[in-house]
Amino acid sequence: MIGALRGRLATATPERVIVDVGGVGYAVHVSLATFSELDRAGLGAEVALHVHTHVREDQIALYGFATSREMELFERLIAVSGIGPRLAQVVLSGMAVEDLVAALAAGDLARLTRIPGVGRKTAERMVVELRDRVHELGGGGAGPAGTATASDDDLVAALEGLGYKPAQAERAVAEARREAPGAAFHELLPLALRRLSRA
Repeated sequence: MIGALRGRLATATPERVIVDVGGVGYAVHVSLATFSELDRAGLGAEVALHVHTHVREDQIALYGFATSREMELFERLIAVSGIGPRLAQVVLSGMAVEDLVAALAAGDLARLTRIPGVGRKTAERMVVELRDRVHELGGGGAGPAGTATASDDDLVAALEGLGYKPAQAERAVAEARREAPGAAFHELLPLALRRLSRA
């Protein structure tokens, strides 16, 4: 099982990156939060990811995380009945880790069901199974540093990839841009997600 990767960031999209480790490219699924951290570092930079290796009969998939806290939350999410790794990744992309932990602890179903793909029954299962366990999560580590500026089109595309409607995504990005003109992707993304989770 692969538990961590350190190497050169070869390619990066909001859903998947390739990390070159000694000439071998590992395709790793990532959340928007982790992508934003990697985007700060830039292509060619040395990056490190915590990795969850998900094994099925017909596939082995790697899921990477900028912080151990995000990976722990991912692993708790996939332990919930009816939540697989892809949905867990969408959940982590749909809300900042701190906001998600707070929503689970408070049993805030209305907020959880605003995440694309999460219906009321799924939200209820998440709260029942995780409410008492999210308090055990420690603080997240710092991500790689960088100064990449955000493209509004990239942000909108990333949000649409999560299932938000184009008009919703464009409005959230525009509002985030007004609040933080010239901000980098990793700075605008949480602002846009907060607006979407409160809409």
